[in-house]
Amino acid sequence: MLLLSWQARYGFAQNTPAANAGPLLTPAQFLGYQLGSQFTPHAQLLRYVDHIVQHSPTTMKLVHYGETYEHRPLEVVQIAAANNFSRLEDIRHNNLRLAGVESGQASRQMPGVVWLSYNVHGNESVSSEAVMQVLYDLANPQDQEVQQWLQNTVVLVDPCVNPDGRDRYSSWYNRVRNQSPNASPYSWEHHEPWPGGRYNHYYFDLNRDWAWQTQQESRQRIVLYNQWLPEVHADFHEMGPNNSYYFSPAAKPFHADITPFQRQFQNIIGEYNEKVFDKNGWLYFTRETYDLFAPTYGDTWPTFNGAIGMTYEQGGGGPAGVAFARNDGDTLTLAQRIAHHVAASRATIQATAERHDDLLREFQKYYDDARTKPKGDYKSYVLAGTSDPGQLRAFTQYLDRQQIKYGYAPKKMKTRGFNYTSGKVESVAIEPRDVVVSMYQPKSTLIKVLFEPQPQLEDSLTYDITAWALPYSFGLKAYALRDKLDATGAAPAQTTVKGSGATTERPYAYLARWNSLQDIRFLSRLLQQSVKVRVAEEPFEAEGQKYQQGTLVITRTGNEYLGPKFDQLVRAQADSAGVTVQAVKSGFSTTGGDLGSGSVHFVKKPSIALVAGPGVDATAFGEVWHFFEQQIGYPITVLGTDYLSTVPLAKFDVLILPDGNYTDIYPERNLESLKQWVRSGGKLIALEGASRFLANKRDFLLKTKPTTDSTAQKKASPYRLLKPYGNARREDIEDRVQGSIYRVQLDNTHPLAFGYGDTYFALIREPLGYRFLGDGGWNVGVIKKGSYAAGFTGSRARQQLTDTFVLGAQELGRGQIVYMGDNPLFRAFWQSGKLLFGNALFFVGQ
Repeated sequence: MLLLSWQARYGFAQNTPAANAGPLLTPAQFLGYQLGSQFTPHAQLLRYVDHIVQHSPTTMKLVHYGETYEHRPLEVVQIAAANNFSRLEDIRHNNLRLAGVESGQASRQMPGVVWLSYNVHGNESVSSEAVMQVLYDLANPQDQEVQQWLQNTVVLVDPCVNPDGRDRYSSWYNRVRNQSPNASPYSWEHHEPWPGGRYNHYYFDLNRDWAWQTQQESRQRIVLYNQWLPEVHADFHEMGPNNSYYFSPAAKPFHADITPFQRQFQNIIGEYNEKVFDKNGWLYFTRETYDLFAPTYGDTWPTFNGAIGMTYEQGGGGPAGVAFARNDGDTLTLAQRIAHHVAASRATIQATAERHDDLLREFQKYYDDARTKPKGDYKSYVLAGTSDPGQLRAFTQYLDRQQIKYGYAPKKMKTRGFNYTSGKVESVAIEPRDVVVSMYQPKSTLIKVLFEPQPQLEDSLTYDITAWALPYSFGLKAYALRDKLDATGAAPAQTTVKGSGATTERPYAYLARWNSLQDIRFLSRLLQQSVKVRVAEEPFEAEGQKYQQGTLVITRTGNEYLGPKFDQLVRAQADSAGVTVQAVKSGFSTTGGDLGSGSVHFVKKPSIALVAGPGVDATAFGEVWHFFEQQIGYPITVLGTDYLSTVPLAKFDVLILPDGNYTDIYPERNLESLKQWVRSGGKLIALEGASRFLANKRDFLLKTKPTTDSTAQKKASPYRLLKPYGNARREDIEDRVQGSIYRVQLDNTHPLAFGYGDTYFALIREPLGYRFLGDGGWNVGVIKKGSYAAGFTGSRARQQLTDTFVLGAQELGRGQIVYMGDNPLFRAFWQSGKLLFGNALFFVGQ
């Protein structure tokens, strides 16, 4: 069977007139309907993009940079004036020379670069309607204003960052809408069903993935972005339909490393938008809600890469449809929303063109300072080479994607620095082959932001998480040093098979330490190849090497049916998963149990089900789904909440309940059936809201703490109830946890914590407030007093995060219930938590 090109797959090569035949058509002429009268399918959007580009061979170039998980194409249009278009590559390389990413003489007489990103949230779909008008304007030779701007500007346009989400929304809306749009907010067309179109295929929020790049779309886009490093990046969004329009300047908090010029230029672009919005009498607001702090967004990540990054927010979104009756009595139309985004797009291009000299001068200065005068107290970051090889390799691969340079320590030395594990400045021993990240490089500001132990938060009213340091995220032993460190040492050799039996034809067994996601992937692949694997539940020593509980034991005995393929299969899967195995010649252990001991248990290949549907948080479900399909490659069965009660759970060994509201999913009768399944040997894994749902119910050991002290409340002053309304938001944050990092104390003798030391740094986002499990339960992970590490936590929330249960397990009959009050798979970027989830799947209850 012949594979179709992406153009043919999406109909570009069939049933469509030649793209460059006839005159350049307006969107309405090409589509056959007026912009704003309906939503355009993604494939049709790309047909029009292709039409525009084909009619502009001397000013536009279409670049296909990847595809989505559902195989929809991802592309960017590169646009320049005809006299600049022929030297487009020279302009691109010049921009990289301005940044010091490429060597050579740079010129500030070249055009600046502005990148416009549309439709990162699929159901904020007005932007991909607006982009058709924007591209037409850029291609229209009669638009003298635009043609003048292009003399000083190269424009990069991404018509749709999230095609999978957009088509999920637009196909639903076009299917259910009335023939004449019904503006009533009660109409079906304004009530999008679960999971909505906001997210990508795996229900990840791509606007929270710029820094972490866990998703295919993000990784492919960043490759192209780093090939240009634009001076300006604008991200087009929507918010609730009763809002007006938001443009810069942004709200506080601003991250401390945003330069005065970047702040100033936010105001400048705001002024350009202000003029056009005032001229048309359109409502708008600035300096509210949308801050510039966490590095995860389409405004902040570009900002930390030297750009002027900004968010545009149009009132509308998924509920708005084509027409929506607002609370103020007016009807918001899709055509109005389009007009606003088109105006903001043009204003951004105009500001870039007319302030070209300032932009390029400050862009070059930003990167000159990054290389020669990096920000902050710390000038080097060191990651211990003794860390798990798989996790360290994942970390350096992440640095490669970010274009962050690193090297290795050439020799032993002692110095002082901040120890991420202890949270203190102390003596540090540097060893050869430790990974060294120097701040003296172009991406130093991004490095500081990603590594900073405690970001400076100028205002606690922020939009997202407030702590994210990479050493905590990856679970690596790391130090921040004030000195510039030599990084010219040799890279460590990568060897898949080690040990005394490595060169023999028939080792007695292979041993694999259990420390990281890569080890889970290795186990997953072995189980699917029907290789029998065991796990050591106690520490042991064999052939001079010490092994901790959780070590995988893969013996020849039990796998005889594989014959000579046994060694080839184990070695190949270790190499593919990126793990190191130890080949041993004997089953004898000098300390601890021998490899045939009763403490070495067989790992069953579990049949796993995952719950999805209304009531379940879509992103929480997506995080688990992505973990299985994209990270460890293990099969699961997704069960919908609408038919869950009819499923014979006896067909499954494990049932996973992601975060959500389970009140309607598990009424009393259904909950009794679930408990009976556990008693019969099933394993239930409850994350976040699912754990909270089970708390305090009969037969479940998880209990919540009281939220108030009734005695103290009675004694409190009656005037405490007299609170200014204007302080409501600030008082509310006393109960909030803004993605803070806490040190969780672990019982690593329990299978749920195999592969860890006695602590684990967790990214906590809710005030858990659980009691420790009573008799019959195991408190595997708890937060004790003084365990805070980084980020913002409100005063009352801190009380709930003192002496609280985080994760553990209880036996119920022959089965197990695993409670995870915190989500170790959050946004797929908290790498150090993933082993906990792997333990819950494969080891607990064995």
